Order: sequence, then structure tokens, then C-alpha cells
Amino acid sequence: MSVALTYLYVPGDRPERFDKALASGADAIVLDLEDAVAADRKVLARETVARWIAALAPGSVEVWVRVNPGALQEADIRAVAHPRLTGVWLPKVGSAHDVEQVDGLLTELCPDAAVSALIETAAGVFAAPAIARAPRMRFLQLGEVDLAADLGVEVDDDGTALLFARSRVIAAGVAAGIDPPPAAVSRNFRNSDALKADTRDLARLGFVGRACIHPAQLAPVRRVFTPSSEEVGKARAVLAGLEAAESGVAVDEAGFLIDEAVARQARRVLERAGR
Repeated sequence: MSVALTYLYVPGDRPERFDKALASGADAIVLDLEDAVAADRKVLARETVARWIAALAPGSVEVWVRVNPGALQEADIRAVAHPRLTGVWLPKVGSAHDVEQVDGLLTELCPDAAVSALIETAAGVFAAPAIARAPRMRFLQLGEVDLAADLGVEVDDDGTALLFARSRVIAAGVAAGIDPPPAAVSRNFRNSDALKADTRDLARLGFVGRACIHPAQLAPVRRVFTPSSEEVGKARAVLAGLEAAESGVAVDEAGFLIDEAVARQARRVLERAGR
């Protein structure tokens, strides 16, 4: 499983922000060549990102690039492919074939690079199980603004309109044995409490980590996905109780049944706390 809980987007044509993002405390940075860059600055952004990655020293922060879809994609990937690159984020993926084409290119240019597919269309939602099994896939994601536009729905505070898509993407990743998806970005970076509440709701669905558009979002997101000392204590008690049981089940202090499914959840808590 990936160690990243926070992914900080940085516009690819703003090089003065690259080093700051790297030092921001984010687990991963995503240099964006797509939505954050105007059409007449795409080539400039590509060249700027490529030069910066080529000069980058090894480090613990993951470095991803969100490339453009369509005609610009191959040139983007050829420019940024480098051993320091963690991988590429592919927007508007509608089928496993989209990823397979990128896999062939990365095999030639950057064999160790991973891929993350952004599901942003109805076609992508229904193809999610196959996309999750495509080569190099680290995790799926939802591009929720584009997806809502494609579906013709309005997303309210509780996210009900996208619940099916969210659950399908999470289940597809689990079934394929890849990392769970990070939650999609929130434009709210001024209200920390609202951001944490929204992120907690997404965590309950099965998302792990979140893409961020501002450094102020990093700490609130990390707090949601980092188990508290109380949660760690409860997880340890669950595992200790099951280990001491004479059968495959036990009962906790509150009288609730503990079995292997409960133990799996406890192990996830301890794994996340260890990271």
C-alpha cells in the first residue's frame, strides 16, 4: 500500500511553487499539465516540469505528473519520463485500453513508473473494474467535477449524487488488489472544520488520503486519516482479545463480537498508524 495520504497539486507553469510544494509536508506532489494550465501554456508547462524533474535529487516525497488526455498525452509523457518520477495521473480514462497504451510507452521510457487513472465519465465508471486491473495501476481516482458534468448532476454537501460512482471505484480497486483511491479535491481551504468533516465522510466510504489544491488542506486531511491513540488502543485490544480466545471469535469489553473481519479492520488501523 502507498504511504501517501496527502497529494498536493501544483500548476505545471508555476515553477516558483515546485520546491515549496516539495517542502510543504505533503506525501506526494502532483505537477499538473492539464486543468491548471491554459491551452496556450501547455508546451511551456511541459518543458518546465520536465527540466525540474530531471534536476531533482532523490527524496521521500512522491512526484507525480498529471498529463493531458488526447493528442498531447504522448508528448507529455515522453518529456517528463525520468527515474525520479513516481508515475503519471491519466485524466478522463474511459477504458483499460487507454492505460495499456500508456503502459507500452512507459515500458520504453520509464519502466518503474506507476499509473493512476482518473475516472471522470460515465463510461469510466462502468469500466472501473477493468481499468483497476490495467498494467501499472497504483490506484483509481474520481475526477468529480468532470464526472458530475458528464452525468448532468448537481453535487450537494452530502455527495449523494456521486455515491454510486464513489462506491464502484472503491470496490473496483479492492477487487483488483490495488491501493484504495484517494478522495477527490475540495475547493474549501479556508474552513478547516468543514474540510475535516467532509473528508471523514469520504474516509468512511473507503477512500484513503486526499488530493489537495492548497497547502492549508494538508494538515486537516492528514489528521482524518491518521489514527488517534484511542483508535490504536482499541485496535490492539481487538487483536489481543482474538488471539487469547479459545476459538475463532471473542467478545470485547462492550459485549460485541470480535471475529476475523473485525481483526482485519484493526490491522488496517495499526498499519496506518505505523506509516
